[in-house]
Amino acid sequence: MKYKDKKEFDQNNMFGLGLPNDAYAQYFIGHSFLNFLAKTEDGKITLSNVTFEPGCRNNWHIHHAASGGGQILICTAGEGWYQEYGQEPVSLKEGSVVVIPAEVKHWHGAKKDSWFSHIAIEVPGEKQTNEWLEEVSDEDYDHL
Repeated sequence: MKYKDKKEFDQNNMFGLGLPNDAYAQYFIGHSFLNFLAKTEDGKITLSNVTFEPGCRNNWHIHHAASGGGQILICTAGEGWYQEYGQEPVSLKEGSVVVIPAEVKHWHGAKKDSWFSHIAIEVPGEKQTNEWLEEVSDEDYDHL
């Protein structure tokens, strides 16, 4: 379901808006918010609710790992996009699940006309790093 109205979105965003995602703001076009939810005792698995204002998206990026790794997105409110490099964009809505293997260049974010939230789960792996790359251009995004 699309949410243009933030008040309506907030009522349906069951995992909460969280705080401005200032630590990663340089890797986003638009404003995003981060609500840390939980982590395993050993810290190997973390869950965070990431919220994107309409039109917000993160840069192309890659979750590197020598083995294992990657990310899982569980879409919880609003509508958004996910795209792997060289592939067609995938429309996301509440209930969509995306499994992103390590070493796959991709981006994700809100549709132009909807707030969007997903839970991001970091998949355990060996020697994990994130590589932030170029922005998703306005020209490419506006064609969605």
